[in-house]
Amino acid sequence: MNLKYFKNIIPAAALIAAVGLSSCTKDLDVTPIDPSKTMVPDEAALFTKCYAQMALQGQTGADGDCDIDGLDGGTAGFVRQLFNANELTTDEAICAWGDPGIPAFNFNQWNASHPMLQGFYYRLYTGITYCNHYLEVCGDADAAHVAEIRFLRALFYYHLMDCFGNVPFATALMATSPEQIQRAELFKWIESELLEVKDQMMTPAARKDTDANYGRADQDAANLLLARLYLNAEVYTGTARWADAKTYAEKVINGPHKLWTSSMNGWSAYQMLFMGDNGSNGASQEAILPLLQDGKKTTAYCTSLFLVASTWKSDMDTNSDYGTSEFWAGNRARSQLLAKFFPAGDAPAATISEMAEAAGDDRALFFGIDRTLVVDKPTEFTSGYSVGKYRNTYASGGSAHNSKFIDTDFFLMRSAEAYLIAAEADARINGGTTTATGTGYINALRERANTTTSNSYTTDQVLDERSRELYFEGFRRTDLIRYGYFGGDKSSQYLWDWKAGSQNGAGFAAYLNLFAIPAEDMNANPNLVQNAGY
Repeated sequence: MNLKYFKNIIPAAALIAAVGLSSCTKDLDVTPIDPSKTMVPDEAALFTKCYAQMALQGQTGADGDCDIDGLDGGTAGFVRQLFNANELTTDEAICAWGDPGIPAFNFNQWNASHPMLQGFYYRLYTGITYCNHYLEVCGDADAAHVAEIRFLRALFYYHLMDCFGNVPFATALMATSPEQIQRAELFKWIESELLEVKDQMMTPAARKDTDANYGRADQDAANLLLARLYLNAEVYTGTARWADAKTYAEKVINGPHKLWTSSMNGWSAYQMLFMGDNGSNGASQEAILPLLQDGKKTTAYCTSLFLVASTWKSDMDTNSDYGTSEFWAGNRARSQLLAKFFPAGDAPAATISEMAEAAGDDRALFFGIDRTLVVDKPTEFTSGYSVGKYRNTYASGGSAHNSKFIDTDFFLMRSAEAYLIAAEADARINGGTTTATGTGYINALRERANTTTSNSYTTDQVLDERSRELYFEGFRRTDLIRYGYFGGDKSSQYLWDWKAGSQNGAGFAAYLNLFAIPAEDMNANPNLVQNAGY
């Protein structure tokens, strides 16, 4: 199937309704299709919907119906809640808004009634339900399509395992409440599923948005998810798998999804990964699983528009149009993120370009004019430096397709992550410091950022490098848990602005390393046991 038509998904996906899926699936308890009715499923529409639900809130545009109930469509999107759950809870991001659930994220005070975590949970299960439906009615379709849908289902279960631990589990549509699977057993299932399907997926290739299969997951997506799975294996199962993490990360590093290292028209290679033409400017060679966006054809408040508009205010970067009329002024950096680039606490009150120059690192995309470095007022956007990482500007000099909705594809998986996984695994295998191999992986990222390199890196230095490279991309909570710096015995050893609701930061209990299974699902499914502490 030609996935460049992903950007015309809304009318095609409307066919989903004709084959029995509810538009507001709340769990895995889906009414089976009436066997007395003869229906011919549209394989292409079903296939595309499994991808589209990660990038769109529903089937009828930004202001239309949402796939799930309980939150407005923009809030219930996959990327928006991936960000909220994994960035607002950490040392990287804080949000000025008072929307229900935001302060609890900011201050590490969530519970089983948290509305946005409920939205994230049901968004992931909606994706699983679409995948199960596709596999039930189109299981004899093209082998690569079937393998990709199984990969996507494994990806959704990965996020559930990471965030919620022991969760309801089903690989088929059910008329009864699903059983709960233990986290370690779900790890084994995800691993087995990925190992079984990866060789049936498309051969890895660097692609642009003009290529037919741009936006589809290939074998390197499975390899990278396996590497990520193994990197966190000790958290999920109690047994470390560092060597396996390095092996699968190096499969990606040695493949065709190379780091993008070229600049264009004054934009750095790093900036080009997060710009409106990132599907065509060359940077997409690094993208392993891009979520496609188009300001005319895939309007949504929950994906790249959220990442751009929520981080910008109209006083930022006034000499360069950032590509949308939307200024939401919500998410900005905690001071600990700036400290990764300015360890002496001397980040200047500067424009984005001046900040990167002062840091000596192209990745320091922050705005500090009329801002305070330390977040002393959580509900004020100017309390904390602004983040200018995402924009809808075209590096090529071209124009955006729409004045409001944006064209910036979100690279959910990119090869830079593989370099960081391999380096960390290398350090952990070798007594806490990288060998020449692991050092080379970190230096490749730092050279791309036009910053200094080193002869070796400790595991904590690799963690800092992950923040510099991947900030605001949805990784930080998982990283801090893996290092023991989130909740638990070591929580008080690394503090950030407003950690645990204290302005100077405080440690919090280990049970918060997992989110609660939503109370609504606990009440609906008698097979579930709540996570400890809730």
